[in-house]
Amino acid sequence: MSQENNLLKNTLKEITQPFKDLLHTSRALFGLNLSYMLEGLTYFGIVGLLAIYFNEYIGLDDIRAGNMVGFLTAGITLSMLFLGATVDWIGLRKSLLIALSAMLVGRIILTVSPTVGEPGLWGSAHILSMVGILGIIIGYGIYQPACYAGVKKLTDEKTAAMGYAMLYALMNLGGFLPGLISPPVRKAYGILGVFWVYVALTVVGIFIVYFVITKNAYEKAVAEASQNKNEEEEDDDELKNMTFKEKVQFYVKNFPLRDFRFLYFIFILIPVQTLFAHNWLTLPLYTSRAFEGFVQDNFEFFVNLNPILIFILTPMVAALTTKRNTYNMMIIGTFVMAFPTFILALGPNINTLMIYLIIMTIGEAMWQPRFLQWVAEIAPKNMTGIYMGIGQFPWFLTKIVTSLYSGWFLMKYCPADTPHSQMNTETMWFIYGLIAILSPLGLLLAKKWMMKGFKVKHEG
Repeated sequence: MSQENNLLKNTLKEITQPFKDLLHTSRALFGLNLSYMLEGLTYFGIVGLLAIYFNEYIGLDDIRAGNMVGFLTAGITLSMLFLGATVDWIGLRKSLLIALSAMLVGRIILTVSPTVGEPGLWGSAHILSMVGILGIIIGYGIYQPACYAGVKKLTDEKTAAMGYAMLYALMNLGGFLPGLISPPVRKAYGILGVFWVYVALTVVGIFIVYFVITKNAYEKAVAEASQNKNEEEEDDDELKNMTFKEKVQFYVKNFPLRDFRFLYFIFILIPVQTLFAHNWLTLPLYTSRAFEGFVQDNFEFFVNLNPILIFILTPMVAALTTKRNTYNMMIIGTFVMAFPTFILALGPNINTLMIYLIIMTIGEAMWQPRFLQWVAEIAPKNMTGIYMGIGQFPWFLTKIVTSLYSGWFLMKYCPADTPHSQMNTETMWFIYGLIAILSPLGLLLAKKWMMKGFKVKHEG
């Protein structure tokens, strides 16, 4: 009984600790988190409506609309590879202001495109909207890496884990809020009205960075955090002392693309990661077309339910599974995430929808945090950053590949302006389930190969 009480206390502590830490953090880190939460709200809010926006306002079919969503999401991932170093060149505050300004311009252009341009494929409204998306891509490519670099600058070894956890939790909280904000605004002013709200929130985000993360507040926070970073500086010095030739030899010898187990690991996750992409490519149109009544009228709530569930469940799952083997948790977690897709194959029903969203999110909470942990564990010393960067590349491919076929599936199995009796969403989700289940099966079948010599792989 005592062990159960301790477990409950530890779980409650894991959930409440980020909020307690938030009250005692530096002004600069508080401003960074507040900005990131608002940006999570804005980003997820726009992405959840984007396919419908291109349907109704730009005049594109489901396939082209899905392509445009893929253009945004995949473009952001790709832009981080080229623009992520901006924060290293010009600093955190300038990077955030430039990034948010680029996203502000992009979101304004996206919102006014249907009004000032002609609809249709490659019409002026379509081209203008793509220019707007490009502004968002450029801004976000700078913004997200700057935020994570900011957490590193503004925390020390004792508070770094809390800092990243807080950023992740508040982003997911921001991702949930569109489900509450968007429906009443959309019903009164349409999707463009919702987009104008997000434009205004982007302006608020700029003010937060400018007035809360002041130069003095930032320098003070960095000075306080840097007092306990001696070990990290020693690791950096080890790399700095290498000659250029030695660095090239080191990176060539340990480059992740030469590690076939690593490549298998990150690419076998693509099938289950397609379910992430379906959160914005398929769920908005599925819930607004295949349902009636409350679900149809408030589809944003269901589309954005995953982030708040992640916000609540991730610390609980982490507390309960801390001592579990990382690879085993990857197998179990991806299976738990993939399996409920077959529940949606039973047909559109609010009960099956809620069961899917809850179980799928539990699975995500089980394996997603362990993914980065496993990548860090297998990376050789001083190669963690490269492994992490390349580890995100399959996610880029997932966004592109899923956006290429999701529109076709919607047109065939869940077409617009079609009686529910003539839809066949059951087959669509059954196929998506077969795709997603390939990840846990692939991880399970390769377990012996993946774990062989794992504990001693990069020692010494």
